[in-house]
Parts: sequence; structure tokens; C-alpha cells
Amino acid sequence: MATKVHMEALSPTMEEGQVVKWLKAEGDSVSNGELLAEIETDKATMELVARGEGVLRKIFVAEGGVAPVGAVIGVIAGADEDISGISGPSGGDGAAP
Repeated sequence: MATKVHMEALSPTMEEGQVVKWLKAEGDSVSNGELLAEIETDKATMELVARGEGVLRKIFVAEGGVAPVGAVIGVIAGADEDISGISGPSGGDGAAP
């Protein structure tokens, strides 16, 4: 089953986060608890960990992009799993090409 990677609230006052760096690329295998990305919050740069296992199939918010807390910024799923029904944040400046 596909796991949506959300922009998590990494501080109590965080409303949005900027993806500083993806530590995994699309197509990379991912284990639960493994580091996925570095996220800049309103206070510091924090690490985002995977909440599922599989393959990082899609990145919706590119490095340098910003997304609100709760937005889907990526998808972890099986290599052949259909993820066409999952989309990232609409509009904004964070969409990956």
C-alpha cells in the first residue's frame, strides 16, 4: 500500500517547510524510519523520516520548494503499484518538474 510523505509539523509553530535537500532520489529503496529529507522550519533545519517502506516513487516538492504542513510532498510505494490517484500540493512554488 502506498504511503504518502507529508510535510510534518517539526516544531509547534511551524506552518510550512522548505525542502532543503532530498536524501533519497526517485527510484531509491526506502525503509521505515530512514532519513528522507532535510526540511527547513521557521526555527531550524530538521530531518524528515520515512513512515513506510518501499520505493520513493514520486517527489512532488523539489529541493528549494515550500509546502504547508500536511501537504503531500512525496510517495513511497511498491515498484509496480499504481500511484496515479495521489497528487502533491496544488499551486505554490514547490512543485517538482
